[in-house]
Amino acid sequence: MATPCPVWFLPFTLQNSRLAEIIIQLEKAGLNLQPLRAHAPASGAGILFLDVDSSLPAVVEAVAELRTAPDANVLAVSVGALPSPSTWALLRGGVSDVFSWFDVDRPVDIVTSRLRYWQHLNATVADLQRRLVGRSQRWRDALRQVVDMALSNCQVLITGESGTGKELVAQEIHRLDPRPGKRDCVVVDCTNLIPGLSGSELFGHEKGAFTNAISARDGAVALAHEGTLFLDELGELPLPLQAEFLRALQEGTYKRVGSNTWRQARFRLVSATNRDLLAEVQKGTFRQDLYYRVSGWTCHLPPLRERKEDIVPLAEYFFTQQHGLRQPVDRQVYDFLQLRDYPGNVRELQQLITRIASKHVGEGPITIGDIPRSDWPDFAHLGAAAPTADELEAGVTTLLYQGLGLKEIKDQVTEIAKKVAINHESGNLKMAALRLRCSERILQMHRRDEPETQLRLA
Repeated sequence: MATPCPVWFLPFTLQNSRLAEIIIQLEKAGLNLQPLRAHAPASGAGILFLDVDSSLPAVVEAVAELRTAPDANVLAVSVGALPSPSTWALLRGGVSDVFSWFDVDRPVDIVTSRLRYWQHLNATVADLQRRLVGRSQRWRDALRQVVDMALSNCQVLITGESGTGKELVAQEIHRLDPRPGKRDCVVVDCTNLIPGLSGSELFGHEKGAFTNAISARDGAVALAHEGTLFLDELGELPLPLQAEFLRALQEGTYKRVGSNTWRQARFRLVSATNRDLLAEVQKGTFRQDLYYRVSGWTCHLPPLRERKEDIVPLAEYFFTQQHGLRQPVDRQVYDFLQLRDYPGNVRELQQLITRIASKHVGEGPITIGDIPRSDWPDFAHLGAAAPTADELEAGVTTLLYQGLGLKEIKDQVTEIAKKVAINHESGNLKMAALRLRCSERILQMHRRDEPETQLRLA
């Protein structure tokens, strides 16, 4: 396979003769392998060679650094046997795939096919980010999964809180679906299904099937034939309809309301819900057999509070969507946006940007004066949250009574500040470093030194 760019690799093995043999085989297959220098930025897909004697914490730390690149995909290839616990630790650490070179058939084909797919995946995700905006690792990982799902033929279940973008993701899955000649994506909002008429919405009806049924009508299942059926808020689907829909999904057949004729419909199902459907199954409000049918592949979209570094790029995108608004935005506005909570997630942020842009007049920059008063922070609440001098004095007094000196107190407070900032930013080290006004490297070292974050061989 001739690749358009070099493929980097990192060796974590002392079996140099085996490694040289593997590299020769891969280069004969068309790969342009280039060794990656320590702490050098990685771009695109690459290979990490390791063996049983490799230090797993060192490997995981290297993967964490590599994963900071937006398009990095790491393939771990063992030049010997690798214990199962190590395999899972590598996957948890961010490796995309791992296998032992001498334990599989045609390892060269496995490597080249993975790299070829990841190159296509990265290009598709980059295009997707222009519409589903975000640069955080959490969001990039979610988009990679969206592309994987779209290119498969699985039924897809999208979960996430309200406002996280489930319908937009469903539309992108349909757009990326590679089926030749696929037809439209038909959307059904299960919250709007009217009791008594919901069967008609899904399956259609015959003339005279009920009052005001003055003509025959196709339902969503028929309209989605050879296309995609998107059921939004699937958890709201009435229980009596769930059995009928299961047959349509499982057998590809259905009846119109008021008809005895079985009709056929083939479609791909994409569903979305903000409910815990497994909990609904336990309560008896959602059929277990239907759940396992619709959840062939499940993707969870993270809430905005878990991807706070996406707030600014999302805000920039929404500002430009406001009738072509091109005025610069003052930094204080972005600081304000990042301090807010968004229980309504991206939808709430978009509505806030609309209010700010609508209030702005003139040709100058958008400033904090354009923020509507109703959206101002609760200053009284913010002030009450700050510790008083007496509370700080009491805390220091306790530490002194424990025998700690000035350096120990300073170190302890510093470590607590790091931990609080990282937790407040949901693990986002870049945002935590900005809040603490320190380097991101300091927080990386803090995280690495925490016992619970170290991955060790079992």
